[in-house]
Amino acid sequence: MNNAELIVATLRAAAVSHGFGVPSGNVLPLLDAMRAGGLPYVLTAHEGSAAFAADVMGRMTGAPGLCIATLGPGATNLTTGVGNAYLDRSPLLAITCNLPTSQLGRRIQMAIDHHALFRPITKATLPLREGRVASVLVEAIEIALSEPLGPVHLDLPEDVAMAAATEDVPAITVGRRLPMAASGSLERAAELLRASRRPVVVLGSSAMRVRNPDLLRAVIDRHRLPFASTTMAKGMISEAHSLSLGCIERARRQVQRELLLRADLIVGIGYDVVEVEYEAWIGKVPLLSIDVDPVDADASVTIAHEVVGDLDASLEWLAARPPLSPEWPDDTASRHRERFQRALRPESPGFAPHHAIDVVRETLPHDGILAFDVGAHTHQIASQWTAPAPRTFLITNGWSSMGFGLPAAIAAKLARPDRPVVALIGDGCFQMTVGEVAVARRLGLSLPIVVLDDGWLSLIQIKQVRRGLALYGTDLGEHAHVDPPAHYFGVPAVAARSASELARALKIALAADHPTVIEAIVDPTHYLDTVYD
Repeated sequence: MNNAELIVATLRAAAVSHGFGVPSGNVLPLLDAMRAGGLPYVLTAHEGSAAFAADVMGRMTGAPGLCIATLGPGATNLTTGVGNAYLDRSPLLAITCNLPTSQLGRRIQMAIDHHALFRPITKATLPLREGRVASVLVEAIEIALSEPLGPVHLDLPEDVAMAAATEDVPAITVGRRLPMAASGSLERAAELLRASRRPVVVLGSSAMRVRNPDLLRAVIDRHRLPFASTTMAKGMISEAHSLSLGCIERARRQVQRELLLRADLIVGIGYDVVEVEYEAWIGKVPLLSIDVDPVDADASVTIAHEVVGDLDASLEWLAARPPLSPEWPDDTASRHRERFQRALRPESPGFAPHHAIDVVRETLPHDGILAFDVGAHTHQIASQWTAPAPRTFLITNGWSSMGFGLPAAIAAKLARPDRPVVALIGDGCFQMTVGEVAVARRLGLSLPIVVLDDGWLSLIQIKQVRRGLALYGTDLGEHAHVDPPAHYFGVPAVAARSASELARALKIALAADHPTVIEAIVDPTHYLDTVYD
């Protein structure tokens, strides 16, 4: 067994299910070991997409996602998706295959310092060397799976990959758990909750990583706490729950802020400020933070108390406390939801984005998975979509990179082939990652790719309007709204100019044994009312 085969055997022992990347000569030893070792390799159109897909595979499976690139430009391309895993807190291993050891540090074609490149966007960057392959890989897996979860970079010289292994396949260690918060800290949190009359819980992206999501609902149900969520935490408790207030700080954010500012205590559970800082919306309402990390907030935020420790343990403790008796009227959440959802759907004579989003939600089965991208549509989807369960709503918010949605959908379908998956992306994002359509076709994935085609980089256009600037550099040049081509890379493409046409096309695409591109030609006018209100 050579070291490349040892790496593959170790990755398989760690339940890594796929690797994503673009190969080169330096990658070939590892690529051949993956072939022989039964670890599927997915050739993507771009290394950035490979890392996005690996990020989502880590979220979906709980094992580290895997992406692979060559030195130099392959490594730099990979960094966009690796940065995504870093700020969205996803477990990931990024392997760069490098020059032979004797050439490292020399002025060689394509060669750069990979460790310097990845150090700011990973939890660790580690060299793989002869005699230190399996041991370093196990260390990387443990780091990636320890709170806060994230990516680890590994650099693999070609000669090391081909050298005979001198280590056995190691036992895999799970990530280190945080200790339980101090009992005194938990008791203080309980005191604050008992004293509160109008508490509101806001779930954040750290809550996505609880080992037992049922604990979140147990706390909400026992204490009758109205709850909202950040974008990434949507679905951790079904948004059909009677106490759900919806998503904050996206479309119609002022409606959400009005209710939040009526609270006398905000309880941030697993709230990671990398999604949105507290000072953007909390005002003078005191904060009780229950998380895996201390709060990073502006001095204007009144932090009443922080509970820092293993989140599952904190939730289990809270769920066992005597029930609270908040003074919110029983219909507060339902009346608020109705008002919020109505505000998200202003009158529109044409086929508006909110119409298209409703069609996708109504057509996608309840257990379906949505992956979407970054732009004005992100705000609308985050606020409008009803997420029923964990890991059914895939988006980047900490990193917020365009180009995430399509590779995310591909990874989700590979991770859960039994579940329907839809990619819902903007036309700017589609142009950025259209090559991945060929990947979905090659894999034979049943994957509708719904493109909200409005002819603009609408989010930036809105910012230009808000600032009184001319519209420049944001026009995608497609306002004639001609029909799409018959196919992209052999994937059929159809146009939808109304809700009924989109519903019909989406039903057909969900039943197909191949991907389908559906270009929903929408009028983006209402974004000016609903986004950045």
